[in-house]
Amino acid sequence: MRYGIIGTGAIGGYYGAKLAHAGQELHFLLRSDYEYVKQHGLQVDSCDGSFHLTDVNAYQHTEDMPQCDVVLVCLKSVNNSKLQSLLPPLLHDQTLVVLIQNGIGVEEDVQKMFPCVQLAAGLAFICSAKTEPGRVNHQCYGSINLANYSCRDEALMQAVVDEFREAGIETGLVEYHEARWKKAVWNMPFNGMTVALHTQTNLLLKNPSTRQLIREQMMEVVSTAQHLGVKNLDKAFVDKMIDMTDAMTPYSPSMRLDYDFHRRMEIYYLYTRPLEIARESGCPMPKLEMLEAELRFLEAESESAIR
Repeated sequence: MRYGIIGTGAIGGYYGAKLAHAGQELHFLLRSDYEYVKQHGLQVDSCDGSFHLTDVNAYQHTEDMPQCDVVLVCLKSVNNSKLQSLLPPLLHDQTLVVLIQNGIGVEEDVQKMFPCVQLAAGLAFICSAKTEPGRVNHQCYGSINLANYSCRDEALMQAVVDEFREAGIETGLVEYHEARWKKAVWNMPFNGMTVALHTQTNLLLKNPSTRQLIREQMMEVVSTAQHLGVKNLDKAFVDKMIDMTDAMTPYSPSMRLDYDFHRRMEIYYLYTRPLEIARESGCPMPKLEMLEAELRFLEAESESAIR
């Protein structure tokens, strides 16, 4: 199949490069490092084996890209309004758009923009960063789950899973709501806490006080998800996430990098939207509400400093 990547950063660069390295046809939308990648290619430094793509189908505008069978949207969700102009040139009647983005509610809002487009969620479990042009630093993990949101063709979903697996990417098909809320169990505590306390994941878990706070925040997400009827989320899953993070290399999540590089943080879909859902369901998340308020304060202070 022909793949398009919108957002060739730490996530889109890694998964797109893995697929291209395995022989799939990939077309990458790039912004600031377009000229560099066009001239030098794309380098992936990976714990699973590094590799280099020499001839990259790189573009500055989606109008110059071909229509694709699968589009992986790896933009930060703060830029989703741009999809109204970015996506249409890549679409044909059967295109599957996979939103590899953080948070709750992204598919619902993108579907309102494109009522007839087939959507799926991409839930990446990966430690990856891109802090210089044309180079992705993949530190650990790397699996991804796909969850059907509005795809009319289950065979297409399975075909994407199969091609990801053939590229050496651990991939599964999962239920949509379960997948989104499971991802939130990790994302909501760790993304915000690394920003609020200016630290990394390992130090949050090394300190007994913040380790306990992280666990309590995770349980808030689990309680809300259970209240909403989401299955397979419980204390055992929290224990699994804590153990998984203990085994990680010291890591700065995407929100921490966004804050450090004075970029807008994904507060709305990672915090505001799920917190609204929690309150409306009668199962609020007070510790995470406090964390959202701290993030709003830090973002406002950062914006004031830039001005």
